[in-house]
Amino acid sequence: MTDDVFTTPLWIDLLAVGIGSVQGAAFAAQFRDRRLDLLGVAIIGIATGFGGGLIRDLLLNQVPLALQSNWYLPVATVAALGGMLLQRLVHRLGVTINVLDAVTIGLFGAIGTTKALALGLPPVPAIFVGSISAVGGSVLRDLLLNLPIAIMQVGSLYAVATIVGTSALVVLDAFGVDVLVAGIVCVVVTFGVRVLAVAFHWTLPEQRHLPTGAIRIIRRPKSRP
Repeated sequence: MTDDVFTTPLWIDLLAVGIGSVQGAAFAAQFRDRRLDLLGVAIIGIATGFGGGLIRDLLLNQVPLALQSNWYLPVATVAALGGMLLQRLVHRLGVTINVLDAVTIGLFGAIGTTKALALGLPPVPAIFVGSISAVGGSVLRDLLLNLPIAIMQVGSLYAVATIVGTSALVVLDAFGVDVLVAGIVCVVVTFGVRVLAVAFHWTLPEQRHLPTGAIRIIRRPKSRP
């Protein structure tokens, strides 16, 4: 089981925040009709980078890591500005947004799950915390942009990819695999499922309404006295 004193290296956490901020800002900058100014795009990028970690630490009743170091806000800000400035290049490359997104959810999923295990959470809650941590940034991004929340819409597997990846981490940890190796496997598995889902258009079955005439109400005739 993950050692109770295990802590995620600062550079890994900053890498996740930075990639998330780049992805969030590049995503927001493409909406010309929203008339976002530079500050607005930067805020959305920072929120995307911070969102998963903040939700994770709140669920674990911890002081958010973003508030425990001077590095997080500058890294997120610079990364968001970079994503905003490189928006045209990022979108010209086509799949770059999806690739960055897949890396981000993999990193946050691995970090969230290992931290939950280190604090003594059972496997299933640890998977839940890791998955919420992975998708938290995108949820916050969509809310700020007033868009339908991506993980709740029919589309390429998103939350499912994080659940598969974090589950792999928990299984490996249960078998005594080194936590760093398990975390790398989590990122790779999450990334692979997400990218394959986008490439091959894998989706979960869509909820369907029953036809109007499918349910019939049978009225019993009133009994005569």
